[in-house]
Amino acid sequence: MAFKIASSPHVTRNLHTSTVMQRVILCLLPGLVVQCAFFGWGTLVQVLLAIIVALSCEAAVMKLRNRNIKASLSDNSAMLTAILIGVAIPPLAPWWMIVMGTAFAIVIVKHLYGGLGHNLFNPAMAAYVLLLISFPVQMTTWIAPSTVALHSPSLAESLQLIFNIGAHVNLEQFRLGIDGIAMATPLDTLKTDLSLGLTTTESLTKAIFDGSTGVGWFWVNLAYLAGGLVLLKLKAIRWHISTGVLLGLFVASSIGFLLSPDTQGSPLLHLFSGATMLAAFFIATDPVTAATSPRGRIIFGALIGVLVYIIRIKGGYPDAFAFAVLLANLCAPFIDYYVRPRTYGHSAS
Repeated sequence: MAFKIASSPHVTRNLHTSTVMQRVILCLLPGLVVQCAFFGWGTLVQVLLAIIVALSCEAAVMKLRNRNIKASLSDNSAMLTAILIGVAIPPLAPWWMIVMGTAFAIVIVKHLYGGLGHNLFNPAMAAYVLLLISFPVQMTTWIAPSTVALHSPSLAESLQLIFNIGAHVNLEQFRLGIDGIAMATPLDTLKTDLSLGLTTTESLTKAIFDGSTGVGWFWVNLAYLAGGLVLLKLKAIRWHISTGVLLGLFVASSIGFLLSPDTQGSPLLHLFSGATMLAAFFIATDPVTAATSPRGRIIFGALIGVLVYIIRIKGGYPDAFAFAVLLANLCAPFIDYYVRPRTYGHSAS
């Protein structure tokens, strides 16, 4: 029997950073399209504005650092960060919020630590937390999905609200459902109803819910799930972190639901509401801020899933992925230290 011995590294193909980022961006498009379909043109406006700000900040910082501006812009990392911020914030949030958040992500979170590959925290999630803590009202004011909305904003109305220009348009009219009641996100609605003494079953009868999932939010999550599966197929990401996130959230929410079905959301609601699929496939999988070994990635992802459930149930915010991802980023070096793969030829110690 003949064996062929080759020198390391044993890599079948080499993907440049720009190629990986391009694939992630392309796989984000289905979710972005569905999100725009349910929540209007505002999401697209926020994404485009964020891209402009991100590329401008990236170029300015590279100029100050005497680095190659073209090479930095062409790696597509700044654009990806911008898109993630744009789809994460409410579609009709004021323009200065997306500018502030995107600039913070690029200038402070990314480049203050040395640029791509050196940042401790996920830039998009750090920017989201900054905005959420600083402007909680604006960051939790989502409009009603188009299928149950009394009025849906046109492109002109979206631009007027985002940039505060032209004729006065009232944001609250776009939060009203077909029953004339102002709507919040499914997770926020359930959390509020439970605090008022309603049971889960009673809360799920509201217009924002369709069975056991949120109207609109289910399809948005399904679109991001489809994009994430394509990412896995293209091998732009590995399966460990995404699986860990979804499994951790599913197990934690299943236990809670089995113990107290009247005061807990179902696992299906947790998996297909909020930013679950977006975070599991496009945010938590950031290779710079995550754990590195296969076993470490699974632990890292599971930690995020469990933290999301705990914060959703016990915390003050209905969705929790930004906080969970940043906390897991802090734990990544610790996880890597204790789950380092054993060096070939050495005993475990």
